[in-house]
Amino acid sequence: MTRVFLASHNAKKLAELSRILAPHLPSVQVLGLADVPAYDEPVEDQPSFEGNALLKARAGFAHTGLPTLADDSGLCVDALNGMPGILSARWSGPPKSDEHNNELLLAQLADVPDERRGAHFTCVIAFVHAGGELTVEGTMPGRVIREVRGSGGFGYDVLFEASDRPGVTTAELSVEDKDAISHRGHALREIAPQVAALLG
Repeated sequence: MTRVFLASHNAKKLAELSRILAPHLPSVQVLGLADVPAYDEPVEDQPSFEGNALLKARAGFAHTGLPTLADDSGLCVDALNGMPGILSARWSGPPKSDEHNNELLLAQLADVPDERRGAHFTCVIAFVHAGGELTVEGTMPGRVIREVRGSGGFGYDVLFEASDRPGVTTAELSVEDKDAISHRGHALREIAPQVAALLG
């Protein structure tokens, strides 16, 4: 059994990583933060997705000794000059709340016409292991709609229509359909064979 640590509490991210890694590493066991002794997680104070992903992966590797993956991702809205970006999870301030973040985003875009509501999700995944570090980036272009729709996914999925699946939000897609087009899916599929080769 190959153990890989994903520096996250998010059960949906752990399940997603397990699904995508499995074809490359059939014996992989993905552990999350709940599966290892608690440690002080670093403050995400870097100015880029890559910087924050590396910060989390380095901390995870230092504290667990396990090959560690970490991601930083967010929604970049054209009309907001790329924001919320790296601030996506805490856009509406503490405490973290998907509902409050979505309410604030809708309010900020209330007067923006449909043709200027373009946006994209970005995900950078960092992998830190005894032999070094690597990062990959995935994106999912689309647009922000005007009302919350769907019950799947998390974060801004209820407000986002991907260019590859117009007419439905990413919160209305099946898990398989979302994996196929998502920023995290693209990044995970790129990094999975590299992780398998390094650990195999």
